Amino acid sequence: MPKYMLIMRGTDETNAAMMASIDEAMAATRRYIEEMIKAGVLLAAEGLDDPRRGVVVDFSGETPVVTDGPYGETKELFGGYFLLDVASKQEAVEWAKRVPAVPGSKIEVRRVAGDDEMPQDNQGSVEERAGSESTGRI
Repeated sequence: MPKYMLIMRGTDETNAAMMASIDEAMAATRRYIEEMIKAGVLLAAEGLDDPRRGVVVDFSGETPVVTDGPYGETKELFGGYFLLDVASKQEAVEWAKRVPAVPGSKIEVRRVAGDDEMPQDNQGSVEERAGSESTGRI
């Protein structure tokens, strides 16, 4: 079955609204995760730390430049994700519509490309596949 990532995207305002009622938001998220586990579709779920604790590595120039958070003019922030193993994009969308999100936030639904969709004949792909096989990831 294909894998889909539900990417949680918010703004400073939606993040502040969520933090204002964090206990309720966490309880709703736990219930949502339990539903996905019972349905057998959840592969992984992670939330991200405050963006002010992160850094940005910018490759615009000759050498990468590292800048401490908070980010510059960010209209949307990637706040976390759910990784699902579902039969179709439509099923992933149906799960996305049920995410306990605050008004103004968004959920981006993206299919995860399978190994068979990546070029298998270049040296990087061969080495990555060998590493994945040696660690038991595939």
